[in-house]
Amino acid sequence: MTTRATEPDPPPTELLVCIKCRRGQEIPEDDRRPGQRLYDTLAANTLPDGIRVTAVECLQNCDHGCTIALRGGARWTYIYGNVDEVSHADMLLDGAARYNATEDGLIPWRERPDHFKRNCIARIPPLEADQ
Repeated sequence: MTTRATEPDPPPTELLVCIKCRRGQEIPEDDRRPGQRLYDTLAANTLPDGIRVTAVECLQNCDHGCTIALRGGARWTYIYGNVDEVSHADMLLDGAARYNATEDGLIPWRERPDHFKRNCIARIPPLEADQ
């Protein structure tokens, strides 16, 4: 009897959303900030397999739209800015699913959402990057 080795599931992807983002606007303390609205919208969606949405306090990109990060396993981490809290939720979930489908976090250029191509703030190597 022959047994087939199964491919291990890729590590989950974490979609970090800065809930303090103000998009460069003055927002009264008692109002929901754009970053919080983005997080609430994403968290209310049915998430693609392997994706977890996590709220974070600040990603230090305050004047450049809402900011998110994608990380997971031994993949590169990406930080994206200029995210719109109203119109970009579906694009972010699609991009997160594409990211999750990779072993290294590198989505082929032609397969990246257009917003990812033009709004990458930083790309950070995996914690245990090859030297």
